[in-house]
This record gives sequence, C-alpha cells and structure tokens, in this order.
Amino acid sequence: MTRQRIRKTATRAQAPKRRVLLSAVLWGLFLYGIGFGLFTVTLPRPSTPEGMKADAIVALTGEGDRLGPAVLLLEQGGGKRLLISGVNKLISKRDLKALLHGGSSFDCCADLGFAAEDTRGNAEEAARWVRANNYRSIVVVTAAYHMPRSLVEFGAQMPDVKLVPYPVAADTATTSSWQSLKRLHGEYAKYLASVVRTSFDGLVGRA
Repeated sequence: MTRQRIRKTATRAQAPKRRVLLSAVLWGLFLYGIGFGLFTVTLPRPSTPEGMKADAIVALTGEGDRLGPAVLLLEQGGGKRLLISGVNKLISKRDLKALLHGGSSFDCCADLGFAAEDTRGNAEEAARWVRANNYRSIVVVTAAYHMPRSLVEFGAQMPDVKLVPYPVAADTATTSSWQSLKRLHGEYAKYLASVVRTSFDGLVGRA
C-alpha cells in the first residue's frame, strides 16, 4: 500500500509538469505555424529588371531560372560586373555563356564563383568579391522564396553594402502544390536558423 501511495503521489506531482510541457509544445507549434503563414504571404513576387541598377550583380545558382535574368540585366547595364556564385566546378565560363546566351558583356564582365555550397557560402563568396572590387551596392538575383534568407546572410556579411533584391520565379508548370509547400516549409526552417545564427554572431561580435 505504501508503494502504491508513493507512486500515485509521484504521478500527481508530475501531472502539472506534463501539462506545462504539453502547453509549451502546443504554443510553439502555434507560433511556428503563424510565422510560416506570415513568411509565405510576405514573400516577394517575381519582378522585372526595369530601372534596376547597382554597382554590380550577384546571381545565386539553384532552382528556377536565376541566371538568365541576371545575365540579361548585365547586358542591359544594370551593373558593372556579374558574379555567378556556387557554380559547379565541372562547368566552364564558355559552357555557361552558351547555355545562357550571353553576349559581349558576359565575356568581359562575368565572374564565376566555385567555392560556395550553400547560401551562407554564397554570401561569403560574394562579400570577398564585393570587397575586392570596392562595390557599395549589388543586385541580388535568386528565387523569390529564397530571397529572405539570402538577404539575411548577405546583410550579415556585408552590412555596409546596399542590397537590391531581384526575385525571380522558381516554380514551373510541372511543380505540384505539394512540392511547392514542402519546399517553402524547408526554406522557412532554414530562414529561422539563419536569423538566429546571424543574430547570435552579431551579439558575440559586439561583446
């Protein structure tokens, strides 16, 4: 009897802790859902390059037609030079020019970056390029869903450089709603991780 009473007492003592834990989990899921909804509805819409201009242009490789608009913007005089960041090491500049239908501006003023393997790497690679060329403003070309995280990472690496977003479409006619939602959910999680990490790095840097 004594053991049973002890067990019942322990169970009753643990019940409030379990309720608090469950409540915290539910609130966390609720806030995450609200944040995801806001993230989705506030994503930038794909834009056009009319009137877009900066010292230089940085295009991030990945899903969607990111590189074509960046090359066209370079040909139209939207920037002095173009950096294509995150290029596969097996791809040559000649290959890319043929693929993207680049013109004379591509020959003289397009640089390829092979070091970046993720968005943080893109930002680090672009920052080195920007500092080497003393640029004060850049157009950032990437998919619309990828733009918020890109701006966070680029802003952390280049706080004194003006970033001009040029979001382009990522979806194609074959992209299903489920694929799009899954991609957005993954991107939101990565965006939160970038915000937390860059904020922490900023606090440590000021300490």
